Amino acid sequence: MDVEETPGGIECVLPFAPELIGNTRLPAIHGGVIGSFLEMTAILRLVAESGLDNVPRPISFTIDYLRSAGPRETRARGEIFKLGRRISHVHVIAWQDERDRPIAAANGKFLMA
Repeated sequence: MDVEETPGGIECVLPFAPELIGNTRLPAIHGGVIGSFLEMTAILRLVAESGLDNVPRPISFTIDYLRSAGPRETRARGEIFKLGRRISHVHVIAWQDERDRPIAAANGKFLMA
């Protein structure tokens, strides 16, 4: 996983690798890989914005799988809804070819302290 600095904030990049395929018939990237990628993107966004020394711990994290993720690079960006001292809320979207056609979206609540 790579992290790129963009004008709108950090953007995470998951390069394609054959071992990420979960369904060889489609082929599609495994949902667990996409879920982990979304959660890591949310955590990295929180660390970048909060300046905390410790890593925020997930309280809840829900994922909506919107379409299958093909065998190519996947990108994600997190948006912080509320950055609190104890609890923060983040929304993350992942896409492949077009940002307007997300493959998955997630909402997470994290314990900051």
